[in-house]
Amino acid sequence: MTKRKAVRAKPARRAADAGLSLTERAYTQLEEMIVRLELPPGSAVSESALALRLGIGRTPIREALQRLARERLVNILPRRGIIVSEINIKSQLRLLEVRREVERLVAKSAARRATPEEREGFVGLALRFEKCARTNDDVGFMRVDREFHDLLVLTAHNEFAVSAMSLMHSLSRRFWYIHYKEAADMPLTAKLHADIARGIAAGSEAAAGKAMDKLIDTVIKFTRDTVTTGL
Repeated sequence: MTKRKAVRAKPARRAADAGLSLTERAYTQLEEMIVRLELPPGSAVSESALALRLGIGRTPIREALQRLARERLVNILPRRGIIVSEINIKSQLRLLEVRREVERLVAKSAARRATPEEREGFVGLALRFEKCARTNDDVGFMRVDREFHDLLVLTAHNEFAVSAMSLMHSLSRRFWYIHYKEAADMPLTAKLHADIARGIAAGSEAAAGKAMDKLIDTVIKFTRDTVTTGL
C-alpha cells in the first residue's frame, strides 16, 4: 500500500463515517487502520495519540478500543498500555471452523428474512463486488465487504449469531489483507461475495448457504497457503 493511495482513501472514509456517533466513527476508523496495517501487529498505541490523530476525544477512543479488545484486535494490558494483537495461523484456522457454521446460518437467515429494500441493497452490493473484481480494487473490496457484513447481520435478525459473527469478522479481514497479495485471488473472493449477495437477494437459502460454503473453502485454502508459501 503506497502512501499516495492511503491519502486518496481518506475522503471516502470520512464520507462513509457521516452520521455515525463519535464512538462508532472512532471504532470504524481504528478497525480499518488495524486491518490495513496502518497500526501493525505488535505495535503499541495510546488513547491520547489516537485521539490527536483522528481528531476525536479520548472517551470515544477508549470505548472504541474496548470494543476492539473484545474482538481481539488489540490487547489492553495493565501498566503496559495497548498493543495491537499479533496474528496466529493456527488460531485463524480454528476461527474459520466456527465462521463456516455461523456465517452459513446468517446468510440463510438473511435470505429468508430480508425485506424488499434489503434485497435491493444486496443486489447493489453484488454489483459493487463485481466491479472490484474487474478492477482488482483491494481497498474498494475491503469497504464493500464491511457494508456487506453490516447489512448481513442486520438482515439475519438473530442477535446471537450476529454477536458471534462480529467477533470474527475483523480478525478475518486483517488476515486476508496482510496475505492476499501473495496467496489469495482477490477477484475470485469478490465474486464469491457477490454470489452470496445475489443468493440472499433472490431469497434462496440454498444458494446463499452454498455460496457461503464456497467462500469459506476458498478462505481456508488461502489460509493454509500462507504457511506453504512461507509467509
